[in-house]
Order: sequence, then C-alpha cells, then structure tokens
Amino acid sequence: MRSASYQRPELDSQRQERAREYAGKRRILLLVDLLFSGALVLAFLLSGLAVTLKQWLVGAGVENPWALVAAYVAVVYAGYTALTLPLAWWRGFVLPHRYGLSTQELRGWFLDELKALGLGLALGLPVAEMVFWLLRTAPDTWWVWAALFLSAVSALLGYVAPVLIVPLFYQLVPLDDPLLRERIGRLAARAGVEVADVYTIRLSRRTRAANALVMGLGRTKRIALGDTLYADFSPDEIEAILAHELGHQVHRDLELGVLVQSALYFGGMYVAHRFLRWGVAAFDLEGPGDVSALPLLVLAFGLFSVLVFPLLNAYSRWRERLADRYALKTSDPRAFASAMIRLANQNLAEADPPRWAVWLLASHPPVRERVALAHAYEERTP
Repeated sequence: MRSASYQRPELDSQRQERAREYAGKRRILLLVDLLFSGALVLAFLLSGLAVTLKQWLVGAGVENPWALVAAYVAVVYAGYTALTLPLAWWRGFVLPHRYGLSTQELRGWFLDELKALGLGLALGLPVAEMVFWLLRTAPDTWWVWAALFLSAVSALLGYVAPVLIVPLFYQLVPLDDPLLRERIGRLAARAGVEVADVYTIRLSRRTRAANALVMGLGRTKRIALGDTLYADFSPDEIEAILAHELGHQVHRDLELGVLVQSALYFGGMYVAHRFLRWGVAAFDLEGPGDVSALPLLVLAFGLFSVLVFPLLNAYSRWRERLADRYALKTSDPRAFASAMIRLANQNLAEADPPRWAVWLLASHPPVRERVALAHAYEERTP
C-alpha cells in the first residue's frame, strides 16, 4: 500500500470525456432494457402464450397447483433469461471491456450468469409458490400477506447474503494488514459498530473499479475492501471511504432500507392486486390464483417500480449525503475529496451528470458536489 502522504489529485479530463460517453451508453441500454422487457411481457400476455403454456403443462400431466406454479415460473424465467441474454452480454461484458473497466473473461461472465439464473430460481420459486398460494386461498387480502412475506425474506437475505450469496460470486479473504485492521477497528469502535471481521474482496478478477462496503445485519455484519481499492489507495483515503460506509451504519440505513423496501412491497402488491381484478376478466383467466396471471403481476410491479424509482433514488441520495457528512466529521476531509476524485478517475464515473439523469437515475450525489462539500469542510479544519 502507498504511503499516507499524497498529492491532491485532479479529475482527469480525458477520463471524464470517456465517462460521459460510457454513462450515456449505459442510460440508452437501460431504456432499451426496460422497453424490451416490457414488450416481452406484453407479447407473452396478449398473444395468449401465457394461457397456452399453462394448458401445455397441464396436458403434460403437471396438474398439482404447487408443481404447476414451479414448472410455469421456471420455464418463464429461463425463457426470459435466454431472450434477454444478448442485451445482458452487451451491457455487462462488451461495454465494460470496451471502456477498459472489465477484466473478466467471457467464460467467467457466462458462469456468473448461470449462477445468477440458479440463484434467481432458488429464491424466486418459493416466493412465487407463496404468492400464488395466497392468491388461491385469500384472493381479497393476499397482497397484504405477500408484502409481509417479502419483507421478511428481504430482512433474511440481508442477514445471510455475506455468508451464503456473496461468496458465490466473489472471494472474501481476511485482511492481512495488521496496521490497517487496527485503524479500521478504531474507526468502527468510534462509530459504535460491531463487525464480524474485515476482508478484502477480490474485485480485480472482474473489474478495475475500486469499492468498499459494509454488508450484513447483526452477527453477519462485516467490512469488505475491494482489492482494487486496497492496492491503489492510501490509508487515509481508505479510512475516509470506510468512514462513509460506517456512516450508513450509524444512521441505521440498512435497517431503514428494509423498512423502505417493505413499503415498496406493500405499494407494489396493492397495484398488482388492482391489476389482477381487472385482468382476470379482461383475459378470461380462471381467477386471481391462475398461474397464467403471472405476466400481469410482473407488469404491475414493474410499472410501480419505474414510477417510484426517482423517489427511491432521491431518498438514497439523501442518505448518502448524511453518510458523507459523517465521514467528513470523523476523517480527514482532504483524504475524502482525494478518494472521491480518484474513484471517479478509476471507476470511470461521470463527475457532473445532467440534472435530469441525477433526478431520475442517480442513487448517489454527483462527484463534484461531494468534492465541493469536502473542500467546505476542509476550510473549517485547522
């Protein structure tokens, strides 16, 4: 690791030009993804394939409602993944390689996609079974119980993700740097945050981007430094970045995030409930518990998610600003500003995106705003 002494970096104008190009292409791909996904779901519903698939499965002997839901959801999810794979390949493999961010080979990327497919089925099938069981047994109040169930699942996933899910994709190794471990330990102690351990996470096998995070809930809470961050950033800069992450813990953002997610589940499920009341008659379905109504549920929840996305991002930017202020109060503001600039240069992050892009899509404040805030704190520091 480099010495704690460093010169203040500047935003690289050439990197920023490429960052603007990269961000613009990612926004276009996001729009294409939304439109294409919506078109697929609509075509599946309006063409009658949603009902035809159910009839085919029943004709093949899958008549038990639990088995029918499992088979139907598995076929639909696998089919959707296959149809959208070229777009995912371009967005997740071609574009990052073209801009020098990805280090992953095609075989590794494809293996990650297979893991994601398996994980999606492992998590999605029990949720689908519960939702359709509720639709069959409590058609008027199913959305309340489904939202409660999903909220519990989200909290459970937040607890087990660091030990069961993250290791499926990334290697976590205990940090082998006694001085930095001690420094991070003091930082966590000042924040009143207990962590299970401090790790390096092998990001370099997939990307050149640097990052750090505090993940998990309760006893699974741990700090993870990207090896790309550990290799290239000074101890002061790492401390400033981790102070920001610990600020989220001080402000209970993970726990609040579970509550916010729960509110979204209630809103989305209620919208889906209203959709189903209309759609059962409009598409001549057997009832709200008819598995052919799956595309209606997906459309309803998808539309609700798109509508609340700007509000959710505004909430996220507010919490990020609070974490920034905590970091600036508990670490060196000069190191924080330096870290933000270096992250923007290394991660090819657009430092000053258009206002509309910030309002619609940004979960974090723009880099220039964060650096300006750090400079303001720096002026107050003797």
